Amino acid sequence: MKQYVKYTLIVGLIGIAMGCSNQEVSAPTPAASHDAFDPVQYVDPFIGTAGKGKTYPGATVPYGRVQLSPNNGRNGWDWISGYFHPDDVIAGFAHQHLSGTGAGDLYDILFMPLTLPTKQKILDDVLNQPVIHSAFSHVQEQASPGYYQVHLADYNIDVELTSALRTGVQRYTYNDTNKPAWVRLDLSYSRNWDKTKETHIEVVDPYTIQGYRLSSGWAEDQRVYFYTRFSAPIKTHDIVKDENGDVGMFSFDVHTSNQHQLEVKTALSSVSVTNAKQNFLSDIQTTDDFSSLRLAAKQAWQKQLGKIEIAASPDNMVQFYTALYHASLAPRVFSDVNGQYKGPDGSIHSTQDDTRYSFFSLWDTFRALHPWNTLYAPKVNAEMMLSLMSHYEVTGLLPVWNFQGNETNMMMGYHSVPVLVDAYLKGDLELSGESILNAALTSASQQQFGIGSYQTLGFVPFTETKWNVSKTLEYAYDDWAIAQLAKALDKDAIYQTFLKRSKNYQHHFDRETGFMRAKNVDGEYRVPFDPMAYRPTEDYCEANAWQYTFFVPHDINGLVELYGSALAFDAKLDEMFSTEQAEDQLPEWISGYIGQYVHGNEPAHHVPYLYQYVNQGHKTQARVRQIMDTLYTTAPDGLCGNEDAGQMSAWYLFSALGFYPVDPVSGEYVLGSPEINSAKWQLDNGNTFTIKANNQSPDNVYVKSAMLNGKPLLGFTVSHEQIMQGGELIFNMSNTPNEN
Repeated sequence: MKQYVKYTLIVGLIGIAMGCSNQEVSAPTPAASHDAFDPVQYVDPFIGTAGKGKTYPGATVPYGRVQLSPNNGRNGWDWISGYFHPDDVIAGFAHQHLSGTGAGDLYDILFMPLTLPTKQKILDDVLNQPVIHSAFSHVQEQASPGYYQVHLADYNIDVELTSALRTGVQRYTYNDTNKPAWVRLDLSYSRNWDKTKETHIEVVDPYTIQGYRLSSGWAEDQRVYFYTRFSAPIKTHDIVKDENGDVGMFSFDVHTSNQHQLEVKTALSSVSVTNAKQNFLSDIQTTDDFSSLRLAAKQAWQKQLGKIEIAASPDNMVQFYTALYHASLAPRVFSDVNGQYKGPDGSIHSTQDDTRYSFFSLWDTFRALHPWNTLYAPKVNAEMMLSLMSHYEVTGLLPVWNFQGNETNMMMGYHSVPVLVDAYLKGDLELSGESILNAALTSASQQQFGIGSYQTLGFVPFTETKWNVSKTLEYAYDDWAIAQLAKALDKDAIYQTFLKRSKNYQHHFDRETGFMRAKNVDGEYRVPFDPMAYRPTEDYCEANAWQYTFFVPHDINGLVELYGSALAFDAKLDEMFSTEQAEDQLPEWISGYIGQYVHGNEPAHHVPYLYQYVNQGHKTQARVRQIMDTLYTTAPDGLCGNEDAGQMSAWYLFSALGFYPVDPVSGEYVLGSPEINSAKWQLDNGNTFTIKANNQSPDNVYVKSAMLNGKPLLGFTVSHEQIMQGGELIFNMSNTPNEN
């Protein structure tokens, strides 16, 4: 269980012992009044930078185009975000990073302040050449929303980072006044999946440089144009071009002032250096000094995080607001201030009345992040939906995994569909239902990715592709979303067709074993069968039969019927949580598990809430609290799996408040067990929704009763409409299960 002592140790002492020295999080206390409340003090950007989380600690603003953060300079799974907390060297500060994905990419426009001579060594066995770097200590490092600071020990330089929407801002303090100040810009820098294709650096005037970096990797066609302005004139420069790309060395005379500082401001664009300059002028038009820009970034985060004020244990305060911070990082702004952006067809497109976003991790985020946005950030979410539809208008298909203005086709499903349908049914969109339906039907009738066989056979055969069981189950859910949209639009024929298709999950269910199993084109099960195996067949995407068998979020009652009774279904859920993992060396993505339940990956995130459907709500309550208590912490390795662009954090946000969207399209949230004591939520429509958990504690995890607006809450759900109307949801907690 999480205790106050645990929080004190992690945030107060690990700053010295392990390096999580975020000063702004060291001793938070619940605010006495709303005016005094500052959610930023509870955010620790180092959470998730160790272990499996794959987050970055650097500076950005809500949904920011720039993610200015340190890179350790190494290749490998642990360095997917560029930074891994156990490391002790830094090779530079880049302007683009991924938040907790399973793909290593970006690290674009890498600056490094230096004095001569530089320190170099080979950092890994992939890039077998010396890398310029500096040692650093976590004791001399801190981070908070919109700000990062570190001391480069080998050069005696203090580095501070902050950010505007499309511009990264660095401040270097050169403490050794006897050595000239240098800045290195390395456009050849590439790690993991990222590969440099073409680069260019040019000096515009004594204060300004600009250029571009074109690369391939996760996305084939990545374009980053930059415009950089220094606060002091360039004294000397040397730009070297080799087969790997351009590297520039720039010297500055900063010791003529008492501050010995240099500020470096860099704006990005996917279109041109001209647009990058316009982005720069837009971001820096009201203020241009580091301290003011840092304050503006902090204020942006205060506004973003301040819509909801919770009271909880110090530990849970940090977990909640850090989760809210992580859930506000993606998708992120991609269009320029003039509305232009690189489209998925490679051409330059333009939007005038709204913003275009990229970085849609839809296989992950359709489950909880986008449903969270429909509650917490509906206006931003509506713009994101326009981005999905604009992708469709250009390519003819809704995106699967949109990244840097490209379609990567990463993972599976046509999960833009439930995301769009969910937002439409909740009334958040100006888009017409017919336009969404047409786009959804196009994605659902294509022939790629096993969808052709799915349409003719009702399932995806293992003889055609891997992840076949997963594809059938996830296509079935997407079809459910199409059916619900068609029903809302009075398109009965389409509704009936896709309602039938949504039952396709039944083709894989084997009554004898009680699992969803792979079939060949003739409908015969694959043999041999081991429900705990992850390899070698990979019939299940980053999972095994245990984790995917329960993925029928739209028809839990139908799934229960396949088991024959509620009692049998309840027993199967119990068996999932009690059956130990069989493999000694599990795949990388299998982490944070309780028996066969794996929280470190997304497919089973809804499973703890399924007990509610068979009148065993007390088991849901115990399990969700167990997950929050043991698989989320305030340490750097406090995320048990990849953050996955906000999904891991969105699960926590919902669950901590006491409910979760098992089927987002339904508009219903299934009740669990709140971990906060209270929450006051200022909704975007002007209403206030309040949550209270009376007698809540680490021991009192069971819900004795629940009240909504003074009346007993019947059933085990609360609706989106009820929340948006405002009011008060009260949980009365107990240490004794209420089996009724």
